[in-house]
Amino acid sequence: MDDLIIQNVNLETSENLEIHRTEGFSSSNALVVRRGVPFRVSLQLMGRPFNPRTDSLRIKVMLGRLYVVMPVTFSNKVSNSKWKAYMDPEDLNHQNPYIFISSPASASIGHYSFQLYVFTQDSQKRYPLGKFILLCNPWCREDTVYIPFEEQREEYIQNDSGLLFMGTAKNPVSRPWSFDQYEAGVLESCLSLLQVSPLHQKNKRTDYLNRNNPVYISRVVSAMINCEDDRGVLKGNWSGNYKQGVHPSMWTGSGDILRQWAQTGYNPVEYGQCWVFAAVMCTVMRVLGIPCRVVTNFNSAHDTNKNLVIEEYYSEKGEKLSHSRDSIWNFHVWVECWMARHDLGSGMHGWQVLDPTPQERSEGVFCCGPAPVKAIKDRRTDLFYDIPFVYAEVNADVNTVIVSQGRVVSQSTDTEKVGRLVCTKAIGCPKLQNITRDYKTIKSPNLTPKSSSSTISENSTLKKAGSSKGMLILLSLDKAPVNGEPIDFTVQVINKQSAAKMVRLNVNAQTKEYNNDPSDTIWESQGIMQLAPMEVKVLSLQITPAQYKIVAVDDLINLAVVLEDIASQECILASEEFNIASPDLLIQTADDNSMVIYKEQTVKVSFTNPFSQPVSGVLTVAGAGLIQDKVVFRMSSLRPGGRVEQCITFTPSMVGRKMMQASLTLTNINSTIRGFKMVSVKRA
Repeated sequence: MDDLIIQNVNLETSENLEIHRTEGFSSSNALVVRRGVPFRVSLQLMGRPFNPRTDSLRIKVMLGRLYVVMPVTFSNKVSNSKWKAYMDPEDLNHQNPYIFISSPASASIGHYSFQLYVFTQDSQKRYPLGKFILLCNPWCREDTVYIPFEEQREEYIQNDSGLLFMGTAKNPVSRPWSFDQYEAGVLESCLSLLQVSPLHQKNKRTDYLNRNNPVYISRVVSAMINCEDDRGVLKGNWSGNYKQGVHPSMWTGSGDILRQWAQTGYNPVEYGQCWVFAAVMCTVMRVLGIPCRVVTNFNSAHDTNKNLVIEEYYSEKGEKLSHSRDSIWNFHVWVECWMARHDLGSGMHGWQVLDPTPQERSEGVFCCGPAPVKAIKDRRTDLFYDIPFVYAEVNADVNTVIVSQGRVVSQSTDTEKVGRLVCTKAIGCPKLQNITRDYKTIKSPNLTPKSSSSTISENSTLKKAGSSKGMLILLSLDKAPVNGEPIDFTVQVINKQSAAKMVRLNVNAQTKEYNNDPSDTIWESQGIMQLAPMEVKVLSLQITPAQYKIVAVDDLINLAVVLEDIASQECILASEEFNIASPDLLIQTADDNSMVIYKEQTVKVSFTNPFSQPVSGVLTVAGAGLIQDKVVFRMSSLRPGGRVEQCITFTPSMVGRKMMQASLTLTNINSTIRGFKMVSVKRA
């Protein structure tokens, strides 16, 4: 009998990518599929056809030195617990047969190779079939990363753009970010991250076996995003000196970072801060098939002595002092990943906190999580991983102390400042979703974190911080501050008693970074006033753009008012930390919903100078799936009130909802102006 000769093997790439929802990875050299679902390969035979009675086939699948060999059967009943290869007996083409290969829903993810063994009556031959990349499958009910709703899978797996929230709880600022998971080289960089990790280098076999578990995978990725213990992706820098690399605020997407890391031989990319670490981790997790979203915690506590109390010190002049090792970041950014926690019980399934920013060691390594959000809310500090640390970030109390000449003159406690707002991007639209209640019980539901000024009720600890038996002081911004405009705010001074008072008022504004205590005083005002019995005085104050011009891009202002009863030396304080929003870039298209793939399109980016002086800068426009490379333009001097427009021509290469983003870095003012536009690209 003639030999059975295989002339060609077809991985049926187009059909498999569609079935496995991996069309975005079509540029990969390997077939990209998801576990728990069969994929198909076809054989083209030369000479005689396949004879099921005398010929038999086996498939060998290899991950590193691990392998499984399976016979090709004629039963299409798929197992969720083991590998299987089969032909469909009802649709068997003997000259060009199809083979279906099905992985278990618990298979290890990674870069596989596979071979075909052909057995006839007279011979045995081996044929290489190629390579495939196996990812987690949130569409598969048996997969531990299964997430039930399609809109969730579209947002937390397939969406290649999003928003990061920064600023303050009362004035959150959204920053566009391109996750870039379908851009060239990103998939390969994410797989390399697993290979470069110390756990893989230490014991490849054990690492491959553990890659079936998203808990293990997520801890590896959390550690590998920073470079404190390994050849990780990003080097953190909070010094203010970024001359050796890129300022963290200048990154607009994950693709540049991951590609640079891989192309330089896995040398850390300089530099990152919390939102960059989190956004890059979100990209890696989505690439690997684990649902992921970026989360911001406003007023995030770092409780170094683990007593759930953060102490803040002020002078009698309203200056915030650096007297404590504990700290509160105005915001901190981490990620949540969706997975089952069979190691903890079904009650802990769902969203898990993971934090790649290097802050504290977890089992000897700079990583954090996965910590179930449900466990954080329930204070289940006995469970894995790192729940006490995350719990403190959203729940610590703040003890505010006023000191004068080395002695304490006032103390007050705020139980609601820390974790004031926890949020993420809403599903399907560019808006903020408040998820604070997932993390903690809201003690005062009438506090509105998204308002632009203080909301104070009789039961609010905000009021108590500025109140005593005899006096009350209220501080509020008149509107959300915008760069180039004056900062107007109001101070109300109230005498709560029936006797007149002589009081001293100190108002102080300091610049501060989001993760540090305030530094320089940029504005201050002092005065003495007489208060009649039960009198209320309202002061309207203003900080001009010239007075706050030294505030660096993305920095904030700490504004504090100390009221002192001169007779009793009693002091009370009210304070507010706020960001200064930048004006937006305007991106316009002829029709947001009329873009067609592979057809040339045009957008117009425009900017109006709101500043009181001429500005110049560099405009950068990018868009994953829209623009092949970043487009850069130099903007010459633009007079105050002047308007500039720039048209950009591009050809979309992917269908779906895509983000066009632009940033204008001003060279003579410490500011970066940003804007984004969501567009829909359709098939021709």
